[in-house]
Amino acid sequence: MKQPLNYAILKYFTKVDEACADDVMNALRAEYGSYRPFKKAAVVEALMTAESNAVLHETRFDLDEKDDVRVFYGASEEERATINYYIKD
Repeated sequence: MKQPLNYAILKYFTKVDEACADDVMNALRAEYGSYRPFKKAAVVEALMTAESNAVLHETRFDLDEKDDVRVFYGASEEERATINYYIKD
């Protein structure tokens, strides 16, 4: 059984230094692409919620090729430990 999408999003940050919503979607598309909530707005909301709960932190931002703002997030060692404590592989 697959993990819930929000869990998979958080676990992804235990394997990368930083990522934006597009990066997360690209990484999880093969497994979660058919899920109804697998939309950019939902992924952005999950990332913002994780940041507000101090599970992720904002690392930087830039503009994509369409001049839309991309916010990048990362997980410190302490944040990764928290994610791994609550979400098992």
